[in-house]
Amino acid sequence: MKIKTVAVSIAWALILLAGRAQAQIYDTNNVMVSTFAGYGIPAYVDGQGLLTAFNNPLQIVSDTASNLYVWDNGNQRIRKITPDRTVSTFAGGGSYLDGYGTNVSLAWGQVSAMAIDHANQLWVVMANSYYGGVVYLLTISTNGYTSIVNGGLTSLSSSSGICFDSANNLYYSGGNRIYRYNPGTGIAEPFAGSGISGYFDGQGILLTAFSNPTTLACDQADNIYVWDSGNGRIRRIDQLQNVTTLAGNGYNYSLVDGVGTNATFNVINSMFFDHAGYLYMVCGSCVRKMDAQTNVTTLAGSFYSSGYMDGPGNIALFSSATGGCFSPGMVFVADSGNNRIRNITFNEQTQSVAPANLQLNTYPGVQITGSIGRTYQIQSSPDMNTWNTVATVLLNSSPYLWIDQNPVAGNKFYRAVMLP
Repeated sequence: MKIKTVAVSIAWALILLAGRAQAQIYDTNNVMVSTFAGYGIPAYVDGQGLLTAFNNPLQIVSDTASNLYVWDNGNQRIRKITPDRTVSTFAGGGSYLDGYGTNVSLAWGQVSAMAIDHANQLWVVMANSYYGGVVYLLTISTNGYTSIVNGGLTSLSSSSGICFDSANNLYYSGGNRIYRYNPGTGIAEPFAGSGISGYFDGQGILLTAFSNPTTLACDQADNIYVWDSGNGRIRRIDQLQNVTTLAGNGYNYSLVDGVGTNATFNVINSMFFDHAGYLYMVCGSCVRKMDAQTNVTTLAGSFYSSGYMDGPGNIALFSSATGGCFSPGMVFVADSGNNRIRNITFNEQTQSVAPANLQLNTYPGVQITGSIGRTYQIQSSPDMNTWNTVATVLLNSSPYLWIDQNPVAGNKFYRAVMLP
């Protein structure tokens, strides 16, 4: 009897170890993490690259010229970093409640979110201790002028996330709802969520529910992605106000990479998209990404360890990474615990091909005219009787041209099917 018990215990141990070993799946695109700015000691120093200092940088965004803007929380300033790594102070450090650049004071409270609109104007959510903790939305124009936006923003809170769609509408989370705000008219209206804490996918305001939604992101098709923190799920809202769960299956301390609801999360501090449709998530000690097929992998960092280390994604370490953004070709991370700005590059392997090995191939494709923001499954068949799935794509434009990456010989037919 004792031998049998020991054998069962060993078997369970092997299963648990195998499950843990497979919990984190790393991106294989030769990801490299390096330090872009800051030398790690909490301080305030403008200058160049690693000869600069930050104090608890929390948020980071990028403009169309690839300049970075960082909310440097410990210094109560917004710092600007140009592509050549020159760090300067863009706003804050002064004594006025509104004004230009370094004449304005941002020492009012805590910033929970920062976004940039299509006119390169910064928007900041700030809990203002000077006014009794009231949460304000601030705008900072390209010339550095800071002003307070009121606009009657119902339920804006110190944990609200913000993002912009292609029409420059601002979306924000608060009060278990997602709101849409038109800066031109000053009108804010509920976009999704009943306002009652819960978990319901569906359509519109009355038939959907969230639980403490925080950070937001918008894709090229104007779908709004929500980190529904109380439910531990990533939810998507399309422009018809349909709410769908894409990934996560409840608040979970056991983190797992995987597809859709097989993946688990316990914290997402910020989310953002690249131009290829990948969603990135900054999660404290790691950075994860999700593709159009909802496959969640780890870009860099560890689920179980934090610290400071540059290098390949699977050995790099972060400490309380909170903010992130994409600027052409690279991911940037506000690594607040390390007082540094880190960047993640993708070094694809190149392969030299000798002239004798060069050959011309035929690559077929299919043009899809459909609904932007919907997912389509592309299928192929040699005889139009048996169909096999070859790709799944999120339509970010219409018409959309998809090219088969595999050369074809003989007959091959294609069709596209819209998924529910």
